[in-house]
Amino acid sequence: MAVTKVCGIETEYGIHHVGGEGNPVASSSLLVNAYVADLARAGWDFEDETPGNDARGFAREGAMPPEVETHLVNAVLTNGARYYVDHAHPEFSTPECADALEAVRYDKAGEEVLRRSMAAVARILPPGQSIVVYKNNSDGKGNSYGTHENYLMDRAVPFSRIAHLVTPHFVTRQVFTGAGKVGTETAGSSGRDVAFQLSQRAEFFEEEIGLETTLKRPIVNTRDEPHADPQRYRRLHVIVGDANLAEVATFLKLGTTGLVLSLIEDDAFGPLDLTLANPVKAIRQVSFDPTLQSTLELADGRRATALSIQWELYGLSRKYAEDRGLACLGDEAVGAEVLRLWEEVLTGLETDPSSVAGKVDWAAKLQLLEGYRDRHGLDWEDHRLAAVDLQYHDLRPERSLFARMTTDRLVDPEEVRSAVTDPPRRTRAYFRGECLRRWGGSVASANWDSLVFDLGSDPLRRVPMMDPLRGTADHVEQLLGESGSPSELLARLSG
Repeated sequence: MAVTKVCGIETEYGIHHVGGEGNPVASSSLLVNAYVADLARAGWDFEDETPGNDARGFAREGAMPPEVETHLVNAVLTNGARYYVDHAHPEFSTPECADALEAVRYDKAGEEVLRRSMAAVARILPPGQSIVVYKNNSDGKGNSYGTHENYLMDRAVPFSRIAHLVTPHFVTRQVFTGAGKVGTETAGSSGRDVAFQLSQRAEFFEEEIGLETTLKRPIVNTRDEPHADPQRYRRLHVIVGDANLAEVATFLKLGTTGLVLSLIEDDAFGPLDLTLANPVKAIRQVSFDPTLQSTLELADGRRATALSIQWELYGLSRKYAEDRGLACLGDEAVGAEVLRLWEEVLTGLETDPSSVAGKVDWAAKLQLLEGYRDRHGLDWEDHRLAAVDLQYHDLRPERSLFARMTTDRLVDPEEVRSAVTDPPRRTRAYFRGECLRRWGGSVASANWDSLVFDLGSDPLRRVPMMDPLRGTADHVEQLLGESGSPSELLARLSG
């Protein structure tokens, strides 16, 4: 059976320092430091950072994996999340989540952390200065930044099979995961008459498979950092998604991908072959067509729309659920909701995309832009539309156009506020977050698969956490409650 698809999201946020010098690294550092300055937190332990490991066992000549920047601010929070500066952006990485709904809650908690960061930095900046954060993926000048997903997978499944079978999903899921964008930015898109496209990220992908994340971006990323027992697990690092504000879009992005990966693990595709003739061409083709009518060439010569490919994957997933259940998604009820909303959104997109504007970011944004164009008689090239596009992603509640729209909610706002400080209870993030909350002064550093304690006179003590589904509240809540100090906890763990 497929392993439980423990998942998470890493979001790099766009940043603008109003009235400042314009150094995004310095501005991002100011922002993150302002938030973490007075919090219980631990620094990041870089011991297990190996972004150059390639799941194929080799890397293409000239490949450039991301650089590990150990000198920038990097903190672990009591909710188990990582909050840090990644190159020129503030990044929030959710804790490990047991299901897609939990991941939505912690993704929204990340937005709240960024809003609180803006308020915190405003108190220390000189008059006339402020730092504004956007949850988007493009600066409109040809620079893209990522929103990455991570999924726990069985190490026994050959990576080549994963890459081959998941690619059609990654290319076509943007019909409901795309955040929408006015115009195009890349040289490969020049000359095309593209007024509006589904995805902010699609046009920046240049290869089908590879190790990079910032140059020559691949549709399937080969980074092999399991952050878990490498004999049992792999972590599929997905870089092909957009940053979503719509909760249903985030939920479906994670839930449908978790299901497709489970189909792959359990060899449940059967004879269905959705292999694309040219995935890189196809991912742009899908993004450039808000009518959803464009057909993609398959490797066997057939043609299919992105929607029809998604319907095929939905049908396979429904049969899989009937035959095997949905424990792979962490919760049967959550899995059932993934299937229900997947069908509902595909039906809406097929009949009238505006009908799913409360669930799909690009549909909501297009509705907003069309209304603005009609009121002001604007051509798509008008710079005011690009400004409206950006304002959709503004995280300031008083400025955000997304916040003014009526959208479908899946998570309770009070639960989101709790998730800013409290860790998930069903993954190892619980142990990480609770240790930090109780004994933050004794936690020297942390990463995804270990905690390092500093007890003063003793040598540093590392506690490994190699299974994402161990260290949960069920496993350690009583142990933590009965331990009066970190020394006692370590003694009990050793015993």
